[in-house]
Amino acid sequence: MSTQGQATELWLLWKRAYETTRAAIIADMTTASGLSESELSVLVCLHESGGVLRQNAIATALGWDRTRLSHLLTRMEKRDYVARGKVANGVEVTLRPAGRRTIDASVPALEASTRRHLLDRLDPDDATVLKEIVERLLSGDSR
Repeated sequence: MSTQGQATELWLLWKRAYETTRAAIIADMTTASGLSESELSVLVCLHESGGVLRQNAIATALGWDRTRLSHLLTRMEKRDYVARGKVANGVEVTLRPAGRRTIDASVPALEASTRRHLLDRLDPDDATVLKEIVERLLSGDSR
């Protein structure tokens, strides 16, 4: 098989594995928490940041268009998950108590689902290697 054929085969396998695993975890999380994938992504992002981030930082972190994020945040404000406030040169998004309770309650289900659909299918050494590979891909390091 040519190098190009191997590259395409690896890409298709990676894509299928990612999409299958992601879909299973999101289905579990929607059932457990009532959150959409997008809401979960925003709440996790805010939670990991300590509860406050600029709106443009969330858009960048998630790779989303600002308009998409703005519409979602409007819906999340109505559910009292987040609050937005104007600050110098932007908008700051704050995790509200209802959002914090929701994400805190969701973490065990996310952990269990991720374990079931990803980690339990790997040997411990495989999980370590996968983490290293993903971190290398995200850093842009080509070795």
